[in-house]
Amino acid sequence: MSCNSSVTRVHVSSVGQAPRAPVHLMPCEIEYNGPARVSQYLTATTKDRKHEKTVSFRGRGLKGQELSCPQGYTGLVLKEINKTGSDQEDRTVRVSSVFDKMTYWNLETAPNSDDTVVMAMDWPELAEAIHGPVEE
Repeated sequence: MSCNSSVTRVHVSSVGQAPRAPVHLMPCEIEYNGPARVSQYLTATTKDRKHEKTVSFRGRGLKGQELSCPQGYTGLVLKEINKTGSDQEDRTVRVSSVFDKMTYWNLETAPNSDDTVVMAMDWPELAEAIHGPVEE
């Protein structure tokens, strides 16, 4: 059995130059990579009691929630510098923008604690509890 592996290199120097940008994680694939005028096409309403956002996108109802990055973490939006022809080739990316919160959208149902994205935001705190020093 052969093991094909590739390396992704990040130009870390691009982090300091990257602007902050709003991030939306959509429950669909949009065949476009790049900046978008989200505020022009996606205006969400907020329900006061649940901090739940609702919007219609291409006729489908979406429900969203704003998620903050775990304390001490910053989200990165990466852009590939030289796109390779294969997943097996090494890649180089730069940081195109950074974020400390994002809006996570689900189709028809509100995000909840069972969603993998919501659970991922809790992982650093859980990992610290598991792997951190034990107090006696």
